[in-house]
Amino acid sequence: MITLEKVSHEWGDFTLKNVTLSVNEGEYFVILGPTAAGKTLILETIAGFYIPREGDIFLNEKNITQIPPEKRNIGFVYQDYSLFPHMTVEENIAFGLKMRKIPKREVETRVQNVMDSMHISQLKERFPSTLSGGEQQRVALARALVIDPDILLLDEPLSALDPRTQESLREELKRIHTVRGTTTIHVTHDQDEALTLADRIAVIMNGKVVQVDAPYKVFNEPVNEEIASFVGVENVIEGKIISRENGVALVEMRNYKIRALSNLTEGEVNVFVRPENIILSKVKLESSARNSINGTITNVTQYGATFRIYMDNGLSSLVTKQAIEELGLKIGETVYASFKATATHLIRR
Repeated sequence: MITLEKVSHEWGDFTLKNVTLSVNEGEYFVILGPTAAGKTLILETIAGFYIPREGDIFLNEKNITQIPPEKRNIGFVYQDYSLFPHMTVEENIAFGLKMRKIPKREVETRVQNVMDSMHISQLKERFPSTLSGGEQQRVALARALVIDPDILLLDEPLSALDPRTQESLREELKRIHTVRGTTTIHVTHDQDEALTLADRIAVIMNGKVVQVDAPYKVFNEPVNEEIASFVGVENVIEGKIISRENGVALVEMRNYKIRALSNLTEGEVNVFVRPENIILSKVKLESSARNSINGTITNVTQYGATFRIYMDNGLSSLVTKQAIEELGLKIGETVYASFKATATHLIRR
């Protein structure tokens, strides 16, 4: 549906570097990365606001690299909504259709239909300044969707909203995509958004696309330590594969050994384990599929409704308040950190 082939572009001191991506028709594709990684620049290049210095962009197999934005039939929603303050909700939504010289009766019908589908018909006579952030975002989405775009581009669409409204709008985006099936590219630094919405995720760092995968693989099988750190794989430990049998590698760490499901057969590796995949106990859990490593708790830190337990074996675990109380987890206590071989990811160092 949309393909970028070796796209490079400079914007000030920042450079997009040889970006190659393909997004399938009807896919909800998320570009995930930290601030200033190049996410918005990719969207604006797809939209035609910038012409890349190198590379090509194809939409439905047609090269659109030199085609002006107004002829690309692409819907774009910015994080600040960019609604026209002097226009009502209804006029804002109708704007793109009027610019395309759609007949008045058809404009009225399409605007009403999209307002009904977005549950904002009651706002039609109001101006943007009188709307909440969530209402403004719905209007911006309606304005982008009413033109029936070939592709919908969303630039950090939920970042300006409070957490409760963000959750509501995430569900709304899922519903809209299910109903309309519009090919969507959504850029964000928010990992919850990416996990909730994406069919696939592209991770971008410093202007380079470094991994494109299903959400599970990005968050559990990152291709390097930089991505692992960004997506919350706090447990990154150096080791060496000393044997492998039936697809399970035995990895020697500094003071202990672990088993990991891997196709690597030898050499030095980085071991990745997500903290939420580690179970803590006061007794060793015996299982052929499970690693169980003893350690002493060195720190306990609260993160919202959960707590992170740090141990002197180099591992950390994410647990609930109930687990802390039931197990008596506190600094100085000895515990066993247990995790499955399938929850362990290896990459070469």
